[in-house]
Amino acid sequence: MDTLRSFQLLSLFFLVFTFSASVFAFNMPRLGTQRKTTQHEHQTTSSISNLEDLKTYYYTQTLDHFNYRPDSYTTFKQRYMINSRYWGGANASAPIFVYLGAEESLDDDLPIIGFLSDNAPSFKALQVYIEHRYYGKSVPFGSMEAALKNESTRGYFNSVQAIADYAAVLLHIKKKLSAENSPVIIVGGSYGGMLASWFRLKYPHIALGAVASSAPILYFDTIAPQAGYYSIVTKDFKETSESCYETIRKSWAEIDRVASKPHGLEALGKRFNTCNRLNGSVDLKDYLDSIYSEAAQYNHPPTYPLSVLCSAIDGASVGTDTLGRVYAGVVAYMGNHTCYDMDLYNRPTETHEGWSWQTCSEMVMPIGHDSKDSMFPPAPFNLNKFINECKSLYGVKPQPHWVTTYYGGQDLKLTLHRFGSNIIFSNGLRDPYSSGGVLENISESILAVTTVNGSHCLDILVAKPSDPQWLVMQRKTEVKIIEKWIANYHDDLLALK
Repeated sequence: MDTLRSFQLLSLFFLVFTFSASVFAFNMPRLGTQRKTTQHEHQTTSSISNLEDLKTYYYTQTLDHFNYRPDSYTTFKQRYMINSRYWGGANASAPIFVYLGAEESLDDDLPIIGFLSDNAPSFKALQVYIEHRYYGKSVPFGSMEAALKNESTRGYFNSVQAIADYAAVLLHIKKKLSAENSPVIIVGGSYGGMLASWFRLKYPHIALGAVASSAPILYFDTIAPQAGYYSIVTKDFKETSESCYETIRKSWAEIDRVASKPHGLEALGKRFNTCNRLNGSVDLKDYLDSIYSEAAQYNHPPTYPLSVLCSAIDGASVGTDTLGRVYAGVVAYMGNHTCYDMDLYNRPTETHEGWSWQTCSEMVMPIGHDSKDSMFPPAPFNLNKFINECKSLYGVKPQPHWVTTYYGGQDLKLTLHRFGSNIIFSNGLRDPYSSGGVLENISESILAVTTVNGSHCLDILVAKPSDPQWLVMQRKTEVKIIEKWIANYHDDLLALK
């Protein structure tokens, strides 16, 4: 039986592995607080101290919050962590800062997320980190293999159940610590930023406010333009180096030209030092697409990987042809390796498998390439093809309109102005996903904090001495807004008493 289950899971991994290429002419750009190809940088003293002070707990979580069938009462263990080092205590109604885990294990986020640990001392805040269901050590049915094995077990894997999980955990913590009057500030980045904003809207009685960093909540149901993401990638490259942009723009046709020749794929493999034989030019183009989008999305100081990539392309020796320059960029960005794995961005990791299901069910983000002024070849998003491929892969159809139906999105400014409050939407305008973000203030307390040079989730990462002044000021702005929320809350609490 174990052998059969392993085979079934491997078969699913293989299908998901080939899914991106079968549905699109390129890989869908990933979300997440950090780039896939980054090893954790040298940790600061504060981040190391935070990790050492964390205590791990497991909450007995309900599998299905929205049904009363007997199987809905099935439970699983959900991991959360607490750092109480700086907390002022329940008697002082000291705040609780909560980080909402997203599409990866908490272990991946803890070394890099700094907004809670950097600000906990001045706020005297309790720090709480909650893992998303079906990731890390919070997987129902005993294992990821069992959790993803069929339509029934996957059916409980969605954002609606996830934010209900967070609500249950937080109520449990507040009760356990007798901290019913401690205000809760939710923090999340990328998909987690979407969850943070949605949590505030759905559970305002639990969370006083939310920081939604790089949260593309408008990239659903054709609200944001399909080509928005890649138009910003193009803009970032063009502003960095016009010649780098031109080299990349011309390279796609050159790749196809070489590939069409006899033994062309073999020649391309040698030119780009691929670890395995190319099955088609799409393998190389997907890989390069992922590198370029990642470099733009996570173009963090002080290294600025996009500039590193373009400097290598532009700095290739005189006489180097287009593909030689592109390869120089790959080496500079990825590092010097004996070979380059074209499947790097599609490896069947836990995050890849989980997020593939989420995007094939509710998180349908119609991102495509446009031909106008783009450095990428045309590849519009095809919703009908997407739906058919997802149904073929998972046995169920995606619900592309569900996110805007349940959380809102259409006429967002008018809607949130009427009933929403206390949300910070922070975005760096060089982040391609900012094209689906909230970039204007909606009300006096639903605020957009943007930076011209910012990248994905940069404001909630660990603060460093090398951070540019504009980033320091962005974080200070966000802190002042939260201070006001908490001060008003304490005033209301005193008045009611």
